[in-house]
Amino acid sequence: MDTTVADPLVGQVLEGRYRIESRIARGGMATVYVARDIKLGRTIALKVMHPNLAQDDDFVRRFIVEAKSAAALSHPSVVAVYDQGTDGQHVFLAMEYVPGRTLRDLLTEQGRLGPRQALSLMQPVLAALGAAHRAGLVHRDVKPENVLLTDDGQVKVADFGLARAETASKQTKTGMIIGTVGYMAPEQVLSGNADSRSDVYAAGIMLFELLTGYQPHQAESPLAVAYKHVNEVVPLPSSVLPGIPPQLDALIATATNHDPARRPADANHFLAAVVETDRALPRDIDHRMANVTATFHQPTMPGPGSHTSVLPPGMVRHAPPPEPPASSADRLISFVTGRFVLIALGLIAVMVLGWAVWYQTAGQYETVPSTVIGMPMKDAKAQLEAKGYRVAQGKARFDGKIAKDMVAATDPAPGTQIKRDALVTLIPSKGKPPVPVPSVAGKPLADAQSALTDKGFNADNVTREPSGSVARDQVIRTVPGAGELVQPGESITVVVSDGIKVPDLAGKTREQATQLLQQTGLNPSFQEQDGQPPNTVVSQNPPANTGVNKGDTVTVVVTKPKCLIDFGIKLGCDNGGGQGGQGQDQIPVPNVVGQSVHDARKALRDAGFQVNVTGFGGDTVRIQAPNSGQAARDSTITIVRGP
Repeated sequence: MDTTVADPLVGQVLEGRYRIESRIARGGMATVYVARDIKLGRTIALKVMHPNLAQDDDFVRRFIVEAKSAAALSHPSVVAVYDQGTDGQHVFLAMEYVPGRTLRDLLTEQGRLGPRQALSLMQPVLAALGAAHRAGLVHRDVKPENVLLTDDGQVKVADFGLARAETASKQTKTGMIIGTVGYMAPEQVLSGNADSRSDVYAAGIMLFELLTGYQPHQAESPLAVAYKHVNEVVPLPSSVLPGIPPQLDALIATATNHDPARRPADANHFLAAVVETDRALPRDIDHRMANVTATFHQPTMPGPGSHTSVLPPGMVRHAPPPEPPASSADRLISFVTGRFVLIALGLIAVMVLGWAVWYQTAGQYETVPSTVIGMPMKDAKAQLEAKGYRVAQGKARFDGKIAKDMVAATDPAPGTQIKRDALVTLIPSKGKPPVPVPSVAGKPLADAQSALTDKGFNADNVTREPSGSVARDQVIRTVPGAGELVQPGESITVVVSDGIKVPDLAGKTREQATQLLQQTGLNPSFQEQDGQPPNTVVSQNPPANTGVNKGDTVTVVVTKPKCLIDFGIKLGCDNGGGQGGQGQDQIPVPNVVGQSVHDARKALRDAGFQVNVTGFGGDTVRIQAPNSGQAARDSTITIVRGP
């Protein structure tokens, strides 16, 4: 029967935007549909919460908050969350549509996977979970059904809608247990608390299932499966499938340890251990294991532990263990030997099995402690050597969370079980990775400092220098320069323009002041006042050496020139010699009054001056200006002829 035809949501449009076209799957909490985003014209997956859960206001509120957190997660192996909405009684998530099949489909088709194939599939899964853990999110429902395999070989993790942000105590607190019991960590079952290590536990269970074709804990009901997670250790995969390498036994034993502190701290640490194990496996291990027969005598999966469930916390704590039905052989033994013999045999078997498990998992191994992360190198080395490890120092690397010279990582990763005398390499942190210095040239100082501070730099060091091209109080450059890679926290020197300096005009003539200001790029504006010597600068505004912008106006006050007036006519002016500014030579002015115009002109020119002749009639010099003292070489001397 085509279930999509009978589904009442098929054909509906939610929020006037998402047209539901067909149903993909139905899970324990929601139904997933293929839908069309009418607004953007793209195909999406629409996950609609079941009506009974949608009626729980508290659950819906958490669902919305967590969906927003998941939408901020960006990773190539994470199914993107586009939108969250509510349309009437329908609460939904709009997600990336990934055509293909699930890891569950692949597992059903092949029965189990070879060790290399299983580890290669786990790596992108752990990378996606690691990105979530770095962002402070916990997935809480890691299982093969939530791993999608595209036709072009991509692996993507879905259902981050159940993810929840970790609190400061690194636990997820909720009034109910949400997840799939076949993959739940013991602490998640008992109290509903979950952190990144709970996802590691679920990933370890999933790896066990990929290798053997079975979940490690199976029973007739979800509650009984959950009970086993709390009260039974996960068996070694080699006990189910002979020939599994011991590295895989150790990997799964570490990831599924009942004590969260003895597991890898998060998916990134587990990923490092998986990559290292994959490298150590024989190249032909999958071919060797192809014809090995599993000896796991329990019902074929998936079973009651494969669906997302919502259970009250603490329920498993008080539930009695499931009682398996007695076989005819058991009844015969009970009849012949009695109950006490059976109990004794059972205790012996448990002790032997317990010793074997201990010897394989804990007896030969110690767990690399996570407490050394963030420690000073010296202290971490001492702690590890006290545990019997050999310690070496690796190449330092940048780390955005670990301070410089502290332990950023270990190899093997924390949580990995290794032999007691094994080598542990401590990798020191170089501090935060360098980032490019932003370009702030041409910005006001305050804006530049704000932009640098936003990148994590210290921008308190400010210097100033003259500039004719950058306006005063704007940034010329930074040291180090824009684009250079610098670690956050380092100091950046901001070089600010002081504009151009107003030259010192004191004692200069009007002509000299004009020339000097124009050469500097400033506009002169003159005011005159009476005073001696004539035509000499007595003040200026702005004052000398003040920083101004190119093109600004400088007001200059000069004394009036001394002019020769005869019969109301200005015959010439004494522009003065000032104090000799700008390197012009001051030379004596010869007195030529009474001489002929011809002789006077020659005398003045020979002395180094220009000559201006004025007056009416006669050939004798009657007046000259200036007529004594000194004047600048090549300046003009006015002579007045007369009868």
